[in-house]
Amino acid sequence: MAADPERATRPEDLSRLIVARLNAADVDGLTALYEPDAVLALPDGQIATGSDEIRRAYEHMLADRPKFEPGTQRPTLRNGDLALTSSRLPNGVVTVEVARRQADGTWLWVIDQPNVTA
Repeated sequence: MAADPERATRPEDLSRLIVARLNAADVDGLTALYEPDAVLALPDGQIATGSDEIRRAYEHMLADRPKFEPGTQRPTLRNGDLALTSSRLPNGVVTVEVARRQADGTWLWVIDQPNVTA
């Protein structure tokens, strides 16, 4: 992980940052995109809750170094310190995430559902 990784100053930044960190197999950087008690839906229907489980999920996912392509960002819906983000991936899958503005003004995901049927 970079000494001072880029942080999301807008909720839309999270989608770009996750693709870059997935392709770099930067598990620490990926985990840093989530609040400590965030939840991540996994492909097998399970849920990873909290930083430790999210880290393990990404370690497992990236073991074979798959390549990830960025999706098309959909309009972000904001309400105060919450934002609903979404992308349509090249394979047609839609992702949906909830981000929250942090005290320092940056954004982190609190809920991540990366595989919603198109």
